[in-house]
Amino acid sequence: MTTNESARHGHSHAIGDHDGIGNRSKSIPEIQDAVADHVDEMDGSSTVNRLLTARYRRRHFARAGGRVLDVACGTGTNVEYLPDDVAYVGVDICPEMLTRAADRFEYLTRGESLYEMDAQDLAFDDDSFDTVVSSMSTCMFPDPVAALEEMARVCTPDGRILLLEHGRSSVGPIARLQDWRAEPRYEKTGCRWNQEPLAIVSRSELTVEESNTGLLGMVTTITARPPERD
Repeated sequence: MTTNESARHGHSHAIGDHDGIGNRSKSIPEIQDAVADHVDEMDGSSTVNRLLTARYRRRHFARAGGRVLDVACGTGTNVEYLPDDVAYVGVDICPEMLTRAADRFEYLTRGESLYEMDAQDLAFDDDSFDTVVSSMSTCMFPDPVAALEEMARVCTPDGRILLLEHGRSSVGPIARLQDWRAEPRYEKTGCRWNQEPLAIVSRSELTVEESNTGLLGMVTTITARPPERD
């Protein structure tokens, strides 16, 4: 399914999905602790994640170009799906993830191309990157709309934001299973796994140019651009 629509519908930061999980978020220290306790499970380079998301990453992130910022980069999973000629910078709030990324890719170095940083308060100047990418991340940001608007701020006016997100299935029984397991999943990892990715993006200033869903509606790819600036 493909949609082309504007996602500029005001600035409400309510997340809004099912069973109340979407209106809750953990603090940055709580997220750091949760990730540290479940690094292997949340590692995007794991076999399970590769089987489920590799084809979506490959297709979507091939569009990136120039200087690329990977927000919530984790262990650097997206690196291998980007064109070889991009200039890569990755940020993540969790030092354990960044350490794994540096170990996986010799040319990535903490403090040079990898930075510990809050996605909601990026320490980069406006218009610093030609492409901003992020995968499986809005589900854990305390304020995902603030993070999306930071991505827009650091992206050049003619650049693109490429998102790969998971969410609530379009298949009824699977969606109900996700709703049933939403609370324990959230308590364990801070992940709002039955979120609605397009609903979240619609509350930001981003304009969605294209979106596609797959894997029974549980994976959404989004191509967006920053808002026009005065």
